[in-house]
Order: sequence, then structure tokens, then C-alpha cells
Amino acid sequence: MFRRSASICELIDAKRKKIVFLQETLYLWEILNIIYNMKTKSFLLCLVLAVSANAQVVYHDASAFPLLGKATETTLTRYERLPDSLRNISRKPLWELGRNSAGLAVRFRSNSTRIAAKWEVLLNRNMNHMTPTGIKGLDLYCLQDGKWLFAGSGRPQGKVNEATIVKDMLPEEREYLLFLSLYDGVTSLSIGIDSLSQISGPATELPVRKKPVVFYGTSILQGGCASRPGMAHTNILERWLNRECINLGFSGNALLDLEIAYVMAGVDASVFVLDFVPNAGVEQIKERAGEFYSIIRSKHPDTPVLFVEDPIFTHSRFNRTVAREVKNKNETLQAAFRSLKKRGEKNIYLLSSEDIIGHDGEATVDGVHFTDLGFMRYAKVLYPVLKKHIKD
Repeated sequence: MFRRSASICELIDAKRKKIVFLQETLYLWEILNIIYNMKTKSFLLCLVLAVSANAQVVYHDASAFPLLGKATETTLTRYERLPDSLRNISRKPLWELGRNSAGLAVRFRSNSTRIAAKWEVLLNRNMNHMTPTGIKGLDLYCLQDGKWLFAGSGRPQGKVNEATIVKDMLPEEREYLLFLSLYDGVTSLSIGIDSLSQISGPATELPVRKKPVVFYGTSILQGGCASRPGMAHTNILERWLNRECINLGFSGNALLDLEIAYVMAGVDASVFVLDFVPNAGVEQIKERAGEFYSIIRSKHPDTPVLFVEDPIFTHSRFNRTVAREVKNKNETLQAAFRSLKKRGEKNIYLLSSEDIIGHDGEATVDGVHFTDLGFMRYAKVLYPVLKKHIKD
């Protein structure tokens, strides 16, 4: 009886060891299989990257992809801002500035390991207080977790340009936003990708194009003097708000030309921003500001309109003439605003210049035109105001 029980125990123990052995063998096999798959995947990834690295760059005409930032589609060429109907109506300097591509951006999607560009500019302009990349370069952003992150810039060589903006990426689908030149006009644009990759229109509508924010203003609004296109405050706000922004900034020429009010009135905007005071004189503000506003209001009776005061320019603490001009123009704008309120105008707002660019004197390149720091500060002041009034 005792020996039989011992035999049964030995049999059970042997079977248990066999089961354990089989389990360990299966476990080891699974580990080996995982390692094999990892090596295979790593090998395939390395192979894809190697092939991509040696692939030729193929260029695609950017006209195949959506273009953000236009108030009208009736422009003379694609990358301009004013309708061709104003060619013989607007003052010549205003019309020529409308041919600059400030605020325009191309939206596309690609799985390429690199993004390149070929582009030609209208004037090959140079200025002594603004970088060539800001004037006539390109700026690429990539959508990551709902936020636009800087990916690289296209630095110009002259009138005709070619640049690899970003490279050595993993071959994954990504959404891109390519900002165009601020102070020159883009006459042609092609986007380069690996020959084995794909490019298409965006899969998601971000920034949202419905009810854009429309800005009117001066050289600062146009982007002077951002180091690269993405750092103009309208482009910063387009990314932060994830809402299309239309830039009608005209360097030295925001003189309340009424045809621009009609262009603005043609847009179904969420907010209109009127930032003309740095250019317009006291008499021009008195004579035209009310009528300019009324043209917009006649088409959009309920849309918020934000008036912006002249910034407290950094050198105005030393230059008495500038300080006096800023004070006089801001007081004139305030009087015009009070007049509109007195006659019962609704949904109008006035942004004080008090904190627009800070108080340390470090936000401009020449006392007037903003650096990237100035644009970031200005965007931070505008963001909560615009966010409050944007309707989905």
C-alpha cells in the first residue's frame, strides 16, 4: 500500500516536471519569437530609412494644396492678398504691398522623411533691419497632439531658391503648415518629398477655416521684423487659436483706404482687428476711421471689432516727438471709439497699448518694429481677447 502511494506520487511529480518543462519551453519560444520580430522590424525600419535616405527628392506644385490666409480668391496670382479689381484703384504702394505673401500658408500631409521646397520671389528684397528668412523665406510647422511645432525654415539664396527644410525623420504621416514670405511675394512654390513617399491635402481641418480672424494694419502687422515667417504675431495666433488668420498688413500704408474695408467686409469673420494707428495720422483717424468701420459693420452687424492703440514704442521714452505723436494718435482713437459707443454701436472693443510689448525696452529691432520677443508678447496680449470672441 505504501509503495503504491509512493509510485503515484512519483508519477505526479514526473508529470508536474514535464508540464513545467513544457511551460518554460513555450515561454522561451515566445521570448525568442519576440526578439526575432523585433529584429525583423528593426531591420525593415532600417531598410526603409536607408532607401528613403537614398531616394530622389520629387517636387510637387503647391497649388494642389489648400492655401490659408486669403481674404479673396480673385487675386492676380495665387500668392497675393488683394483682389485684381483694385489694381487700378488702390494707391500704387498699397497695391504693390498686397502682392507680398504675408500671412499666407500652405497646408499638406506627407509621410516623407524629409520636406524640401523650391520657390521664387517677386522682388528679391533686402532690408537692413530684418532677416532674409523673414523677408523672403519659408517656415514649416508640424501638427503634434493638436499643437503646431516648429520643424524648420527654408532659408533663401536670392530670387530663385531651393532648400531642404527638415530631414532624417521617421517615415510617418504628418500634417504640415508652411508659412510663406512676409516682405516679398512668392511667385511659384513646389514642395519636395522622397520619391517613394506620398503627399496630399490635409486629413484634418486645422487650423479651422470657418470664420477666420481678419487683421488690418501696418508694417508690424505685415511681420516686420520677425526673424522668420512663423514668428509674425498673426501666424503665432493662427497656431495658438488653431483658427485661420488673414493678414492685411501694409508696411507704411495702413492709411484707412476705404477699398480695404470693402475687402474685409467680404469675409465672414469671427473678429475684425483694426490696428492702423501706427501709420494713420490724427486727421486721417478723425476723417476716415468711422467710415472705415461703418463699411465693415454694414455687412457684419454683430461681429466683434477690436480697435488697437498705437504701441508705446521703446524709444518714445527718449524721443519727445515720437512720444507726443503716440499720445496724440491714441487720444484721437479713444475719442473716435467713444463716439461710436455714444451712438449705440455694439460689440466694439478697444485694446490699450499699455502692455502690448512689455516695459523693458527689449521688444523691437529699431524702436518701432518688433523682434520675435515683441511679437510673442503682442500675441499673448491678443490671444485671450480673440479667444473669448471666436465662435466655433
